[in-house]
Amino acid sequence: MKTAIKLEEFVMFGLSIWLFKSLGMEWWWYVLFILVPDIGMLGYLVNTKVGAFTYNLFHHKGIALLILMIGWTVQSQYLQFAGIILFGHASLDRIFGYGLKYPSSFQDTHLGKIGKAR
Repeated sequence: MKTAIKLEEFVMFGLSIWLFKSLGMEWWWYVLFILVPDIGMLGYLVNTKVGAFTYNLFHHKGIALLILMIGWTVQSQYLQFAGIILFGHASLDRIFGYGLKYPSSFQDTHLGKIGKAR
């Protein structure tokens, strides 16, 4: 099952690249911004509850798709770009086993434990 989930996420990551290509922007914008959603980890400097909230805010595919759809609706290339980056980054993270976080610990995710404690 783990392989099937990774394959599904890989396809979704590919979808984000395809959607980005449809924006007609230079490819380096995607490369430059693909890791920006990790800014959500800064919440862990406050505590694990805030960290989990901010991390999940920047890594939730539903939020990413909502931003993308709003971008399509209002014809904003910037919102479309933001939604595509958030979606692609979340898929990329899940390929590597990083899921949405629980407030108990950074290592506790909806995909199971991560890190050395695993």
